[in-house]
Amino acid sequence: MFDLHPLIILLIGMATVVLMITLLRLNAFIALLSSAIIVSLLAPGGLPEKISRVAKEFGSTAGGIGIVIALAVVIGKCMMDSGAADRIVRSFLSLLGEKRAATALMASGYVLSVPVFFDTVFYLLVPLARSMHKRTKKHYLKYIMAIAAGGVVTHSLVPPTPGPLSMADNFDIDVGLLIMVGALVAVPASLVGMLFSGLVNGRMNLPMRPLAGGMSEPEPVEEHRLPHLLPSVLPIVLPVLLVSSNTIVSAVAKGAAEGSRMEKLAGLAAVFGDVNLAMLLSAGIAMWVLKSKRRLSNKELAKVVEVSLMSGGMIILITAAGGAFGKMLDAAGIGPAVENLLRADAGQQASGLVLLALGVVIALVLKIAQGSCTVAMIATSAMLAPMIASADSLGYNRVYLATAIGGASMIGSWMNDSGFWIFAKMAGLTEGETIKTWTPLLAIVGLAAVVVSFLLATIFPMG
Repeated sequence: MFDLHPLIILLIGMATVVLMITLLRLNAFIALLSSAIIVSLLAPGGLPEKISRVAKEFGSTAGGIGIVIALAVVIGKCMMDSGAADRIVRSFLSLLGEKRAATALMASGYVLSVPVFFDTVFYLLVPLARSMHKRTKKHYLKYIMAIAAGGVVTHSLVPPTPGPLSMADNFDIDVGLLIMVGALVAVPASLVGMLFSGLVNGRMNLPMRPLAGGMSEPEPVEEHRLPHLLPSVLPIVLPVLLVSSNTIVSAVAKGAAEGSRMEKLAGLAAVFGDVNLAMLLSAGIAMWVLKSKRRLSNKELAKVVEVSLMSGGMIILITAAGGAFGKMLDAAGIGPAVENLLRADAGQQASGLVLLALGVVIALVLKIAQGSCTVAMIATSAMLAPMIASADSLGYNRVYLATAIGGASMIGSWMNDSGFWIFAKMAGLTEGETIKTWTPLLAIVGLAAVVVSFLLATIFPMG
């Protein structure tokens, strides 16, 4: 029907996503699904299959990530309701002491944003920051910025949050590898954010204002009502250990003799290190902690799970639509076209770094245009995945492509980002104060993640 150049189809697909979300204010699911259908209609193939293949790839992506996202939502909800998240925060504060309260809050945000969405983590930690300020009479701005520095980074770099998980699926990256590398890149990025928070706190020195709407300060939960530290932290640590162990054992067992002990160990690790089973075990522990600590009936526990799953449904739809969009770009022949373009005047390694830079630019543009880090990661990885000709064509492991895109998706947060308003309203800041604090904080943290990703891709490519 049409005979358009693949790069023109790519531009049409990108423009459709951006315009539908920014100008028409459509839901990201509708925008990504519509773009997938448009690209599929323009791509080669028989007319009868042009719509059906969109549905097929949508289902394939949902099958790859849907279980993990749904279970992650359940884990997060159970940890918040049981007091497990609160216990982790108090343990950090007890370990590091009052003088390092900002570091404790940053570390709490870093850990909790792995299974829990950032906005929920921020709601939990801001009252603690306010309580700490009342005791110390200083550093309020540093406390709340430290929470953001730790929470946003792991939310954007470490699965099973939807953005990183979608990138792992689109780029065919081992989830365990992305967990380890994402957590590694997140450490210097969050520390840079901590340093910047201290500088801003010294220059602005904003007061802690009363909560909006005359809301009363929440009372801290009594110590005896919180679960112990081990069952509190186990829903986070267990899947990380199982999935990462599978990645490590699989790498070590390559070339092992058939029937050897190492091969059997690799098989066992593959079962328990499967991300779906690991998350199911973690969800079971989180549900048990909630049920036992709050003395819930089975019916009450089922209601909690049902509510949390309803909130995760839209995220699964958006992620699956993004995956279908990427597969349609692949069907349009984007990969060979971009590969030929990049290799026309550059070597293999240079071409890989150019693609890394391209991913950063696209994620940055999408972030500024529509506001959501998650949507920027999903859409960018969907666009770039078809451009990768083979596993060796980049010259580095594609996990760095994911962490660079995750870093870029944090840059450019302003008034179209829900996180901007959560930070402003919960912290008691004006829009102008938020622009001077939140926006540059995320830009610096995101840029640090991008720089670390570039350095690792060059120095330790793992290609």
